[in-house]
Amino acid sequence: MVVLMMCFNLFSHGTQDLYPTFLQKQHNFDPTTVSWIVIVANLGAIAGGLIFGHLSEKIGRVNAITIAALIALPGAFPVGFLVDAGPARDRRVHYAGRRSGAWGVIPVHLNELSPSAARATIPAFVYQAGNFLASYNGPFQAQIAQANGGNYGFALALVAGVVAVAIVIVIRFSPERRGEVLTAH
Repeated sequence: MVVLMMCFNLFSHGTQDLYPTFLQKQHNFDPTTVSWIVIVANLGAIAGGLIFGHLSEKIGRVNAITIAALIALPGAFPVGFLVDAGPARDRRVHYAGRRSGAWGVIPVHLNELSPSAARATIPAFVYQAGNFLASYNGPFQAQIAQANGGNYGFALALVAGVVAVAIVIVIRFSPERRGEVLTAH
């Protein structure tokens, strides 16, 4: 569960933390434009989380997370490589929704995997432990960007692509516990 949460935090922070820098440095967007793009992307993230959380009730947690991670892959390409193409800007907002769709499943998945006696502790611990293990990501991505001529889009796309595949691999080994009774025994 800690490895899964490390991957999720790399996925999330790997696509959002340096995104404003990417927009300012590679697109020369002013701070107001960057703010609006990030606001709209976060609205897409909320919608994606709601949609995939609901979908996970029908197809299972593991399948919903797998699908969300896989459909995020095509969105990484325009972020990283079509930095000046107009339509790519629109696709980035949809990409944020897809990336965050998998997050809509995580709270219930972690709770279903945890024994009832430790249900309040285990999800919180594994989330924070995963976040700790992923905390090097910002400086790591900045180094990738600098090593590639200041190309933040490349760093964002590289991390998003690799981590999306890692999430699929890790989640496929996760037990499916959809429908687990979440009451104390």
